[in-house]
Amino acid sequence: MTLSIRPAASSDAALIFHFIRELAEYERLAHEVGATEADIAEALFGPTPRVFADIAEWEGEPVGFALWFYNFSTFRGRHGIYLEDLFVRPEFRSRGVGRGLLRHLARRCVAEGLPRLEWWVLDWNEPALRVYRSIGAIPMDEWTVQRMTGDALQRLAEEP
Repeated sequence: MTLSIRPAASSDAALIFHFIRELAEYERLAHEVGATEADIAEALFGPTPRVFADIAEWEGEPVGFALWFYNFSTFRGRHGIYLEDLFVRPEFRSRGVGRGLLRHLARRCVAEGLPRLEWWVLDWNEPALRVYRSIGAIPMDEWTVQRMTGDALQRLAEEP
């Protein structure tokens, strides 16, 4: 049984979009997906990509992905990696695929001198939380995520 992880290629756009849809279903958020396959292709493989993806393959079959980008810590004065999405197809979970994707990103951080690898996880996702605790990730409970979208975003943008 072999796991390999590779950078996504432009030919993976449909696959990545399919993984995003599967992740949204798992997270009970399918109604939130407004992106299209073309949006994903442009973001990842357009002329100025600002987001990146890695594909996990089990015995040569794509079974998961990690989508990430560089963030910045003013306190550390350096970039880090923010993991936007990590997904492994259910039938391939508990085989080390998710851990392998995280290890791949951790190695990138170490190789590039980046002090942080960060992500969010839904508080009900106990299987993921167990994996994250097992690798030494710590919850940042003292922080509350804030989000602004839609009409509120528009109103603030229009303020004089």
